[in-house]
Parts: sequence; structure tokens; C-alpha cells
Amino acid sequence: MSHDNSQIYRTTSARTGKMLAIMLGICIVGGVIFFSMWDYWISSPPPVVALMGGGDDHAGPAVHTGATITSDLSFIESSDFRTLAFNALPGEPDNNPTINMEVGDKVMFNVVNDGRSFHSFGVTSDDEGFSGIIPGSEVASASNPLKAGEGGTSEFIAGEDGVFYYICTVPGHREQGMVGQIIVGDASAQVMEPEVVEEVMEPEVVEEVMEPEVVEEVMEPEVVEEVMEPEEFNGVISVPEGTGTPGCDETNACYIPFNVSISAGEEITWSNDDTAAHTVTSGSPADGPDGNFDSGLFMAGGIFSTTLDESGEYPYFCMVHPWMTGNITVN
Repeated sequence: MSHDNSQIYRTTSARTGKMLAIMLGICIVGGVIFFSMWDYWISSPPPVVALMGGGDDHAGPAVHTGATITSDLSFIESSDFRTLAFNALPGEPDNNPTINMEVGDKVMFNVVNDGRSFHSFGVTSDDEGFSGIIPGSEVASASNPLKAGEGGTSEFIAGEDGVFYYICTVPGHREQGMVGQIIVGDASAQVMEPEVVEEVMEPEVVEEVMEPEVVEEVMEPEVVEEVMEPEEFNGVISVPEGTGTPGCDETNACYIPFNVSISAGEEITWSNDDTAAHTVTSGSPADGPDGNFDSGLFMAGGIFSTTLDESGEYPYFCMVHPWMTGNITVN
């Protein structure tokens, strides 16, 4: 005779009731503890909020206890794209306006890209560079920037006295003048503001005065003619290191080679050998993109390829750094 040796576990309704009563008791006690500490939960923001004030966890939470300030900022550029600013160019009223506030105040930023280049926005306590952006203050990013006509909103809550900076977070744009100060409490304004005017504005005045010189205007066509002659080309155009700041345009070295001749249907490739992000956009800085090709923003080490099937001239430029121009002749 065979026997079923499997075990069958049973319980009584009384034991089940006791178990449910214990679980209910735990829930009730937990709820009482939670709600008795309600003031604690609502008065202690998470660390990311504390960081919005620019300090660490020991500096105290950055909570909005004061006034709300609205700041409308627009990205603008000089006609040669060498000088960048907020609201007005250096020397003009409302250039990179300084914001004064107290601890606990909040600034609501409304930013719009009124330029032709790509831009993005953020607040930092660092007095140089484009890192250390305070969470919550960002509008777009260097890898996904605002195009012409686009905008956005963000906020910054002052958690401690000090000097903060609102900047364009696209690499190189802060150095070209897109930086303003936020003065919190009794902090004194830094010497950064006069330096921006001296470094950016004065050289531009000199260059603008020098450009009309007859020698430069006569020499430029000669350089273009020499470069426009067919060059030996291996199919790859380099975006060399350092093109994120003006200067390469003076020697046609923003794209190397700057002008190439290819056959219809031939593939052409750009290699970003710089440390900054760039675009390869058909058209010109003056007239904007013409729609023939556009790489979008491609980062350091990236490549972009396209094939041009129709003969003609294809000028192109970088939407982020519009002094960068090149040309393709398709035969």
C-alpha cells in the first residue's frame, strides 16, 4: 500500500486573525510616528534643494522665504559673433544686468535666444568655466542647446550670501561675454564685470576700427583666391582644436581643409578633433542655414558624413561658433 508523505500546512481562523491584528497594529503605529514628525518632513528639503543655494548640507537649506524676482534675459551677439552678451552689448544700457537679492529670495529666469548661434543657460558659483551649474537653474544644455528663437524658464534660490554667476553654458561663450552676476546679501561685486568689458569690448573696438583698413580688404580676396584652388583631399575635413574661440577664421583654419573640391555623389566626412561641440551646417552666418545638410551638435571625437549629388557651391558654418566657415565645390 502506498502512502502520500507530502505535508499539508493548515492554520486556524484564530491564528489568522491574530496575524492580521499584528499587521494592522504595525501600520497604525507607523502612521502615528510619520504624522507626528510632519513638521520635520516638510521643513527639511532634500539635498538637491540645498544645493540650489550654492552651499553644502551644512550651509542650511535653500528654501524660498523671501521675495520673488523676475529676470528677463536674451542671448545676443555682435555682428561678427566675437562678442556675446545678455540683453545688450558691452557699453550699452542693460548689458549683463546684475541681480541683487537676499538669502531666501528666488529669481525666476525667462531666457530667449535672440541670436543666431546656439546657447544654453545656468547659474554657478564658479568664477570661471562652465561647470558647477546649480540644479534647477538650467535652461537647455550644451549638448541640447536653444536654437534661434527658442527660450525657457528656470529658477535660483539664494541659500547663502555670496556672488553667483548666470552664464551661457556652451563652452567658450562665457569667455566671450555671456556672464552676469547675482549678488546675494552683503557680498561685494567681484571685479569680473569690468574685466569682461575690458577684455571683450575694447579689443572689439580696435578690431572694428582696423577692419576698414585698405590693406586688409585688399588682401582678403587674394587669400580666398589662393585657397579656392583645388586641394588634395582624402575625404575627411578636420575641425581642429581651439576653433571654439575666435581666431581660426583669420587664417581659414576653422575647418581643415577650408575649401575642397569633390565629385557629385562622393561622400565627405567631418571629424571633430576639438574639445568643444560643433555643427556643420550648410549656409552662411549672415543668411542662416539653407537646408542642404546639417550635422546637428556633434561632440568632441564625433564625426558627420554627407553625400552631395548635385554640382555647385556649398558654403557651410558652425551654428555654435559662427566665425567658423568652410566651402565645398561639387563638380
